[in-house]
Amino acid sequence: MSAVARTDARASVYGVQVLIAGRQKQWREEIAGQVRRAGYSATACDCGIDALTVLALGLPVDVLVADVSLEGELCCARLALEARALRPGLRIVLASEVANSDPAAAELMPDALLVARHLRDGAVASTVREALANRA
Repeated sequence: MSAVARTDARASVYGVQVLIAGRQKQWREEIAGQVRRAGYSATACDCGIDALTVLALGLPVDVLVADVSLEGELCCARLALEARALRPGLRIVLASEVANSDPAAAELMPDALLVARHLRDGAVASTVREALANRA
């Protein structure tokens, strides 16, 4: 790869902001690590309300990665819907530690990309890359 191509590849990810919402600290840290190793910036929240606050405040976010098992007042499905209402062009990735998660979020947000984190290291970062490539 030439020096120009390497510079262009780095420039393409520079400034991309990924918001991660998940209740388990270890999961959030692992996903944030994947995202950062891929060259993106990552902000992690432990609940849907905090993630929605980041979006409502207008902070830059290109992709939302939400843990499908996120529960509480603002569960994953509702977070995805509220996030899309605030930012219609926001790319959404629904991720999970387990393969057989509740599909409610996926049904409510059919254009969201789904990934099971445990399939391979870097799976979430690859899906974030795919989400960015598919944005209009």
